Amino acid sequence: MTTLSSPAAAEPRPAPPPARRDRRSWTGWAFIGPFVAVFALVFLAPIAYSLYLSLFRDRLIGGTAFVGLDNYEQALSDPDFWAAAGRVSLFLCVQVPVMLGIALLVALALDSGRLYGKTFFRISVFLPYAVPAVVATLMWGFMYGTRFGLVSDINAALGVSLPDPLSPDLVLASIGNIVTWEFTGYNMLIFYSALRVVPHSLYEAAEIDGAGQFRVIGAIKLPALRGALVIATIFSVIGSFQLFNEPSVLQKLAPNAITTDYTPNFYTYSLSFSGQQHNYSATVAIVMGLITMAVAYVVQLRGMRKGA
Repeated sequence: MTTLSSPAAAEPRPAPPPARRDRRSWTGWAFIGPFVAVFALVFLAPIAYSLYLSLFRDRLIGGTAFVGLDNYEQALSDPDFWAAAGRVSLFLCVQVPVMLGIALLVALALDSGRLYGKTFFRISVFLPYAVPAVVATLMWGFMYGTRFGLVSDINAALGVSLPDPLSPDLVLASIGNIVTWEFTGYNMLIFYSALRVVPHSLYEAAEIDGAGQFRVIGAIKLPALRGALVIATIFSVIGSFQLFNEPSVLQKLAPNAITTDYTPNFYTYSLSFSGQQHNYSATVAIVMGLITMAVAYVVQLRGMRKGA
């Protein structure tokens, strides 16, 4: 049996005129053009300029001269740079797990539904993140002072001599306390948001099976938080390697404990603005950026592997 199709259905659809196709392509570029321009101006251009600076060096005789990779060789053998990198690596290994652990516990407590005044508690934990880092560091710095502030008042009231939080042995832990106070609420919000999208059917099935709260946390909530944990860890890794505000503010209160090369970012800042070594400063920044990118990539790769 033969079926007849209408001529309109049999004929192929005519292609749009070239002018219309060109207009459509330019419309897409018009939408993404502003973003591409701003991205190139504030992100790609500074990186390219830093790479350019890192290939030169100011000399007393002859001015600026092309030195190739000599600045990178100097950075890789610079003991001050590696001491600063080791310091922030120690900070990362200790402070980040403590901060993320507290944020996770708070998020689980909020999601349990058994916490009284949940809204007030959530806002209270998140509120320190709204405080600017410089203001928070100044506030904690004055509380740390043994001649003024909270530590001094406790020593005077109780007749004791508490350890100096701004001493060389304790100042890194004091900075970690400030950063933990600032960013626990931020990470808590990431975890809590991930918990809120877990299907309620999973909780109902667990209740039918007679699973307790700890079983629900281990079998449902923690697996659902894996992606959020990876994201929060990557953000924390980047933030730890970029540590700058807290040491630079506390350096005025503890000049003997915090030197100008205390962290890589502080070292870069000091080289550029105090030492006028702009080329070497750009080199240190690039090397530290590559180290940060590598560590963040390893964290992401391991997180994705666990999730596979």
